Amino acid sequence: GSGCALAAPAPLWVPPGCRGAQGRFAYKLLHDLFANYSSALRPVEDTDRALNVTLQVTLSQIIDMDERNQVLTSYLWVRQAWLDAHLTWDKDDYGGIDSIRIPSSYVWRPDIILYNNADEHFGGSMETNVVLRSDGHIMWDSPAITKSSCKVDVSYFPFDGQRCRLTFGSWTYNGNQIDLRNRLDTGDLTDFVENVEWEVLGMPATRNVITYGCCSEPYPDVTYTLLLRRRASFYIFNLLLPCIMVSFLAPLGFYLPADSGEKVSLGVTVLLALTVFQLLVAESMPPSESVPLIGKYYIATMTMITASTALTIFIMNVHHCGPGARPVPPWARRLILHHMARLCCVYEVGESCKSPRRALGREGSRGDAGGPWESPGEGEVGSKAGVCPWDHCLCHHDALLRNVGYIAGCFRRHRANQRRTGEWKKVAKVMDRFFMWIFFLMVFLMSVLVLGNAA
Repeated sequence: GSGCALAAPAPLWVPPGCRGAQGRFAYKLLHDLFANYSSALRPVEDTDRALNVTLQVTLSQIIDMDERNQVLTSYLWVRQAWLDAHLTWDKDDYGGIDSIRIPSSYVWRPDIILYNNADEHFGGSMETNVVLRSDGHIMWDSPAITKSSCKVDVSYFPFDGQRCRLTFGSWTYNGNQIDLRNRLDTGDLTDFVENVEWEVLGMPATRNVITYGCCSEPYPDVTYTLLLRRRASFYIFNLLLPCIMVSFLAPLGFYLPADSGEKVSLGVTVLLALTVFQLLVAESMPPSESVPLIGKYYIATMTMITASTALTIFIMNVHHCGPGARPVPPWARRLILHHMARLCCVYEVGESCKSPRRALGREGSRGDAGGPWESPGEGEVGSKAGVCPWDHCLCHHDALLRNVGYIAGCFRRHRANQRRTGEWKKVAKVMDRFFMWIFFLMVFLMSVLVLGNAA
C-alpha cells in the first residue's frame, strides 16, 4: 500500500500491482455518489434558491427549409451546464479522479425543450453521457435534429431573407427554480456546414423573461434568431430568366404578318408557357396573402400577354376589312396614317419613312380620272376616221359609249375598293408596329422593376 502511494505521483512508471487502482477508484466513486442519490429532485442545498443553468447552441447544418409548411429542420449541438450540489467529492480520496463520464439518465437534468417544436414525434436530444466534475459541475452535450416552426415571408421570393427563431426554455420549472441563461451572445457557427440554398448571416441570442397567462411566475427562455438569406442564383436561371425571355416573345406577335395566321397562336403559346412557370412557383410557396415578387411578375406578364392577344384579334379584324368596308375616318387617317406611321417608320415599297405619299396619290388620281375617258376619245377619233358615215353609225356609237361608261364605273369602283382595303391594311400595320414598341417597353420596365425591388 505504501509503495503504491509513493509511486502514484510518478508519471512514467507504475508498479504492476497499482495498474487497476484508477478503475477501482472509479467504481467506488460511482457507488458512493449514487448510493443515496435521486435523479428526480432538483439538486440544490436550499430549495428557495434558483439553480443556474447555462445554455449554448451550435448550429451544425441546415437540413431543410420547408417554406410551404413553414418548418425549419436543423442539426444542432446543445450544451447545458449546471451545478449539482449532491454530486461532489474530494478527488484526493479517489486517486485524483477529477471528472467522470456517466450516462445522462443517472443524474438530474433540466427539462429544457424547444418551445416552437414542429416535429410530430416531438423527439428530444440524444441520450449521451454527461461530464461530471468533482466540484459538482455537470456539462451535457447532446446533438439534436430539430424541426422548428418559422414564420416565412415570401414577399420578395426568390430574393428573400428569413428570420427563424429557436426558443429554448424549461417546461415545468419557473424562473424561481431554474435561472436559464445563454452562455454566449450568439450561436456557435464555427462548425457550420454551408447550405446550398441558404446563407447564414448570424445567430444572435437573447434571454427573455415572460409571464404566461396560465401562471403568475416568470419563465425565462433563451431565443436564438437564425438570420438566413436565400441564394437566388438557382431561381434566377431556372424561373426568372426563362420568364423574361418568353415575355420578350409576346410583343413580336405584333410583328408577324397578319396573313400568316400565327399571330394569335404565338400569344396563346407564350401564355401557356408562363402558366407552367407560375404553377411551379405556386407549388413551393405557402398559400398566404403575400404574393411573392416573382409571382407578381408572372401575373403582370400574363395580363400583358392577354391584352396583346386581344389587341391582335382586334387588329386582324381591321386588317381583313373586305371591299364592303366604310372608308377610313378622317381623324384616323390623320392620326394613324400620317403621324403614327411616321413615328413607327411604317412605309410601303418605294416610300421612305420621311417622304410623304404624294407620288402615289397623284398616280392613283390620274389613273382614276383619265382612264375611263380615254376610250370615248378613241371612239370619236375612230368615228371620224371610220369608213361609215356619221348618221349610219350613230346608234352603234351610243351603245359603245354606254358600255364603255359601265366598264369605267366598274373599274373605278374596283380601284376605290382596293384603295379602301389598302388603307385599312395600312391602319392595321401601323397599329401593329405601335403596340409592338409599347409592349416591348412594358416588358423591359417590368423586368427592371423586378430586379430593382430585388436589389
